[in-house]
Amino acid sequence: MSARKKSGSIPFPDEEHMTDVKLPVEEVDDDFDIPESVGAVDEEPESEPEPKPTIPEELNLLPLRDSVVYPMLIAPLSVARPSAVELIDDSVSSSNRIIGVVAQRQPQTDEPGFGEVYEYGCAVIIRTLMKAPDAVRMIVQGIVRFRIVERLQEKPYLRAKIETIEDPELDPKDMEEVEALKRSVAALFEQAVRLAPQLPDELRSLTTAVQEPNVMADLVAAHMPMSVQDKQTVLEALDLKDRLRKLLEILGREVRVLELSTKVQSEVSAELSKSQREYYLREQLKAIQRELGESDDTGEDLVEIREKIDGSGMPQEALKEVNREYDRLRRINPGSPEYTVARTYVETMVALPWSQGTVDNLELQHVREVLDADHYGLHKIKKRIVEFLAVRKVKTEGAVRQPILCFYGPPGVGKTSLGRSIARAMDRKFVRISLGGMRDEAEIRGHRRTYIGALPGQIIQGLRRAESNNPVFVLDEIDKLGMDFRGDPASALLEVLDPEQNFMFRDHYVDAPFDLSNVFFITTANRMDTIPAPLRDRMEVIELGGYTEEEKLEIAKRHLVPKQVKEHGLRPSKIAFNDDALVNVIRHYTREAGVRNLEREIASVNRRATLQFAEGRKSKLTVTRKFVQDALGAPRFLHDPVTERELRPGMAIGLAWTPVGGDVLFIEAVKFPGKGLIVTGQLGDVMKESVTAALSYIRAHSQELKIPDDAFEKNEVHVHVPEGATPKDGPSAGITMLTALTSLFTGRTIRPRLAMTGEVTLMGQVLPIGGVKEKVLAAHRAGVVELILPEENKKDYDEEVPIEIRQQLKAHFVSKASQVLRIAFSR
Repeated sequence: MSARKKSGSIPFPDEEHMTDVKLPVEEVDDDFDIPESVGAVDEEPESEPEPKPTIPEELNLLPLRDSVVYPMLIAPLSVARPSAVELIDDSVSSSNRIIGVVAQRQPQTDEPGFGEVYEYGCAVIIRTLMKAPDAVRMIVQGIVRFRIVERLQEKPYLRAKIETIEDPELDPKDMEEVEALKRSVAALFEQAVRLAPQLPDELRSLTTAVQEPNVMADLVAAHMPMSVQDKQTVLEALDLKDRLRKLLEILGREVRVLELSTKVQSEVSAELSKSQREYYLREQLKAIQRELGESDDTGEDLVEIREKIDGSGMPQEALKEVNREYDRLRRINPGSPEYTVARTYVETMVALPWSQGTVDNLELQHVREVLDADHYGLHKIKKRIVEFLAVRKVKTEGAVRQPILCFYGPPGVGKTSLGRSIARAMDRKFVRISLGGMRDEAEIRGHRRTYIGALPGQIIQGLRRAESNNPVFVLDEIDKLGMDFRGDPASALLEVLDPEQNFMFRDHYVDAPFDLSNVFFITTANRMDTIPAPLRDRMEVIELGGYTEEEKLEIAKRHLVPKQVKEHGLRPSKIAFNDDALVNVIRHYTREAGVRNLEREIASVNRRATLQFAEGRKSKLTVTRKFVQDALGAPRFLHDPVTERELRPGMAIGLAWTPVGGDVLFIEAVKFPGKGLIVTGQLGDVMKESVTAALSYIRAHSQELKIPDDAFEKNEVHVHVPEGATPKDGPSAGITMLTALTSLFTGRTIRPRLAMTGEVTLMGQVLPIGGVKEKVLAAHRAGVVELILPEENKKDYDEEVPIEIRQQLKAHFVSKASQVLRIAFSR
């Protein structure tokens, strides 16, 4: 037989049938190499069998790492530990070549004691000894099993009194059972040799060459790649039947593992063979194409991608990532799914505008003209844009921080279109994404490339579409962001909208920092309370209030009418709107803060005009009040809401802010016999508390207001705010509730066309409120001519409300509830 790896063909001197058996190399240290002198033993002529050596009662014990030696087997050992070398020197110098070998319980222990070795071992005789500079190498032969009965010493090496254990004589009654176990072991061992690639085929005949079942069991255990615990189990099994059963169990487990490993390897090999076959076929196809003079599209594409990478101007970290993926792309088979994933990533990276940007137009007069041409009014925003460009023009060194603006106001006032106008005025690219209903954080940061179908986030995709790293980027409807189990997009925007962080924005898909500091971010919102405070803090909020009637008229004449005339296929020479008709549409057919409904009504008028021209009209059409009524039907709002209501005791007019602009509230209060307070109209908790606070103030000042004391005990009060289907809340109706209840208990009616807003405390102080411009414009639209506002809101009134509206209104600014009541009931 030829020897397998780490085996020696060393003859067994005591047993003739062992002369040609291959035995494993048992190692003590990892640096063991079989010395060349071992092979010389095989060349010597076989001597006469020597008698079995006498085993002394006391033995020096050599611990082995990851090894178990069995009786009658020959094993090469390498000893490097100082204690082990001393043990060998003492044993040889005393002419005692017999030592005991025991396996360590933990191989990593350098100086094991009796507690770290097994109780059972094997007595061996040293046949060959050779000293090397780094270790002592020897060949030993197992003699007999033993058990440690008394521990004599641990230093400098282990020494113990032992009891030898001879194999018992086999009972003739057990011959058949032992033979059956032996054949089962032989069959499983043959199967293991066939399945295990590290076991040579010559070992299949091992079980047939050895007749003694005890020797065969030890041989099989020595050759099988089992754990030290399993090998020790076989060594400690003294009864032959028990030893064969345990070996059979271990072999069965190993064979099952080998069968599973072989199955897995076969599947992997089949897949590899298929991939190799495809690779060879593709290489042959390339060779055929070269012979025919046809081009290799894949190779040309890779060359083109390489040129794009070199000219992309991306930073070092991104370039490193792209080069790594490009090198991987070159090695992947084009037919593999991984090829598409890698190529998509590389193409996305080279398509990003790492260093491409537009040059800002710093002509301030040009910017003003463009902004004025596109939008009427909005002076605060236009001033802010011109100021930013002025800084850009003056500051020639270093980077200029891009503003992050939030346009906040009711729908239809031109927030989104203003962003497009700003981009046109600055000669920048324009990008817009809608955040309404977005709930997935990956929409902002992108998906990691481990996911199938992964894509960059909307920020990176928008820049790629713009092909510029400094566009005007509008994030529309930021107040309508959602949040669920997929993450919080609002939190992801914290980095995008922070100038201190966004120069290193890292998209999950790109996995490299991208500089967003050159992007002009503009967000739009209808309300601020739904935007998280940290995100709101990062933006410069600019409020866009509703339009006045005069502003709507100018917007209609300058923008809406020309746009709708063109969209309906008409020309200014065929149709004209007079101002009276437009005012009629604004006043009697729309009631809004913006101009969206106004544009729809103008479109309806144009459709009616188009119909007449389609039916044969030739002359120019002038749109008048009569034509508007024919086209739109009867007016929807004939009278002002304030005029429509008849004021009675218990009524007061308040002002409210809504996401779509301001509105007027009519507070109604009645009393009837009973006791208690009823509040209806779908009011929120804060508004209900305002009613309670107002009633408490009136009861506390009943004598001043000349209200009988028993009026509160004998009457139940019901406060109602009409339009009950609409939820209402907020503290700004406090003085309105106070006025309505005072009117109820005193029986006096408030002044006509008077509206009010402000929060009231129990002490009678009037606190400031928000949304002054929207509320004042709503009051003006509703026909109010007098206003009561908190004293601290005077600055907002003077700054935000257009002067033409202020000239038509009389505003009273108060700080105490007594002032409110005095003004409300004065004649």
